Amino acid sequence: MSQSPITVTIKLFAAYQEAYGVSELLWECPPDTSVETVLESLIAEHPELQRWRDITRFGINLQFVEPDTLLQDGDEVVLIPPVSGG
Repeated sequence: MSQSPITVTIKLFAAYQEAYGVSELLWECPPDTSVETVLESLIAEHPELQRWRDITRFGINLQFVEPDTLLQDGDEVVLIPPVSGG
């Protein structure tokens, strides 16, 4: 018996927001999906984001998390690339 998908909100900033043209995405994924899997999916859709893969930090519900952190239904995911400027 497969589990029903979960829904998360993905907040996009900087390069991610530019690539998608929106500030957030509503995303449905299987349970046991990691934050890193979300990043891989975004890069698959927008290969130009590949350059940010190794320097992006992850947050869930306003807490920094490790890439292998698993998502829960209703989570708010934030992908934080380095921000330049001052």
